[in-house]
Amino acid sequence: MLTDFETKLLGVMMMVIMFGMGASLTFRDFLIAFKKPKGVMVGLLCQYGIMPFLGYLLAVLLGFPPALAVGLILIACMPGGTTSNIFAYFSKGALALSIMMTSVSTLVAVFAVPLLIEFYSNLAGVTGEFKIPAANVAQVLVVLLVPTILGMLLRKWNANLGAVVELLGGFLGILVILFLITTWVPRNYQLLLTTPWFVYFAAVGLGLFGMLLGYWLARVLRQDSNRSRTISLETGIQNGPLAVLIVTLTFSGTMQQEVLLVPVLYSLFIVLSSTAVTFFYRANATREALARDQAKIGTMAGVKPAAA
Repeated sequence: MLTDFETKLLGVMMMVIMFGMGASLTFRDFLIAFKKPKGVMVGLLCQYGIMPFLGYLLAVLLGFPPALAVGLILIACMPGGTTSNIFAYFSKGALALSIMMTSVSTLVAVFAVPLLIEFYSNLAGVTGEFKIPAANVAQVLVVLLVPTILGMLLRKWNANLGAVVELLGGFLGILVILFLITTWVPRNYQLLLTTPWFVYFAAVGLGLFGMLLGYWLARVLRQDSNRSRTISLETGIQNGPLAVLIVTLTFSGTMQQEVLLVPVLYSLFIVLSSTAVTFFYRANATREALARDQAKIGTMAGVKPAAA
């Protein structure tokens, strides 16, 4: 489990991350998104349609006990993480769509996440002491909206400073994950050594299956390959630090350690799997760009000059 100091530090880090996410936005961005909402709507469908159901399905098929099931369902119901914006950038994806999806999914989370956790926890048979109260989740999400709005106001007041804070927030998301790994893993290595293979399968599979399903659903809904890759990353990369924060504020002692297992493992492996997928997507994006360039050259070469 995390110490009181680590829990408080995690809370502060999450506020800085959300502040950075807010600094990536302007109020005009939301107006544009509402005028052309299809990409964001497809992203929300993937985020809150695919991922929670996938988490529930894995928990049931793998026969998870209540502690592991609630941890898996929790991470599956989380909004997108800010680290997805970094991976979208390096994959040559649609960065503006990535940022807007992360932001909108976070705003929608205030209403969607408590309901989804409640619904899928009941469906999976999680009751009693392992159940996460919907009010707890809603309170955390509402509190985190405050630094997000402040970040937006900072961007409006000083665009250059907002851009610096935006970059800081994205990289801090990765630092938080590294922080969790370096503080939690050494103290719990015995637990990790005795953890069954199917728990690792769920922690890794949630992100990878989410990316795969997100990509193909986006393609079915007529998003081009570049936007589909972006939606894929946004779908599979959840806000792991937020899930960990909710667990630490809800549970204590041995129970906290048990529920934390899947969110921490997910946060560890999603960085590795997202890196591999990003290299793959980047290669595809480069190949598509070269093909477009070759097609343009071929078209220009095929145009004969007009007769004198």
